[in-house]
Amino acid sequence: MYKPASHSFFVYAIFLLLLIPAYFAPAHGQEIRARVDLNTSQISSSDYDYLNELRTLIEEYVNETRWTEDSYLEDERIEVDIRITLTNADNNANFDANLIIQSSRPIYNTLAKTPLVLISDNAWRFNFTRNRNILRDDFQYDDIASVIDFYIFIVLAYDYDTFSELGGNPHLRRAENILNVAQSTGGASGWTSIGTRRNRHGLITQLNNPNYEGFRRALYKYHRLGLDQFTLNPDRARQNILEAFNLLQETRRQTTERYLFDLLFSAKNREFTAAFLDAELSTRLEAFNLLTELDPSHISEYEKLQ
Repeated sequence: MYKPASHSFFVYAIFLLLLIPAYFAPAHGQEIRARVDLNTSQISSSDYDYLNELRTLIEEYVNETRWTEDSYLEDERIEVDIRITLTNADNNANFDANLIIQSSRPIYNTLAKTPLVLISDNAWRFNFTRNRNILRDDFQYDDIASVIDFYIFIVLAYDYDTFSELGGNPHLRRAENILNVAQSTGGASGWTSIGTRRNRHGLITQLNNPNYEGFRRALYKYHRLGLDQFTLNPDRARQNILEAFNLLQETRRQTTERYLFDLLFSAKNREFTAAFLDAELSTRLEAFNLLTELDPSHISEYEKLQ
């Protein structure tokens, strides 16, 4: 793909700061191109010499499942990085794990990519024995498949939201259905509001809450009307990005939970800065004021705009 020579600073900054490696899975995959990494250093892996089966099993499961009814070209597939760190194991092959899900999407008219999802989940507990298979069933809870399915639908929802306003609704409904099935089993960690709200329950509850629609509409305005238009009309694109920030500001002032905002700014604070680094001073300061109010935890990053 040709990368325009004009306005190259932003594209270059995205490459330096945020370019996410493209991982390639078997060519017969569907909507997702996933790479799975499994870290067993915290457990006595010699007792579980079959664990590499888990990595292969999940990677093949994600890449070979048809998740939607839509048609995807090979270069349209959504890149997903799944990192699993096993933190504990017992004699019955029950494992505690930290799961990190990261996804990206292309920025139109460039060779760069933008991160969409970066979620860490440390409440995953599952059983895995030798020669186990992963079987998908929308009506029955599975301690591996249900967690993976849930996050794939979250990834799809975020991706679709960036291409059309609230376009991720069908995928959020499927994620919520998985939550409901998981809760009906009782005792599955990460699926209830008891204790922390920064878990699967809190994530899908906020994404499906009408009070957070402004957050999701901002995803569309920022990506489709901002980033995707940047090389064509950077000034107009920046104005659309500022409008997205205003939508985020309005939503944040009207809501109490901050989980979605923290996930967003953790993934994209450097990108938000890079979009305005070579803008006019007045535009940079407008972005600075909005970003520091929305995300004071990354103020040192945003100070580059002053």
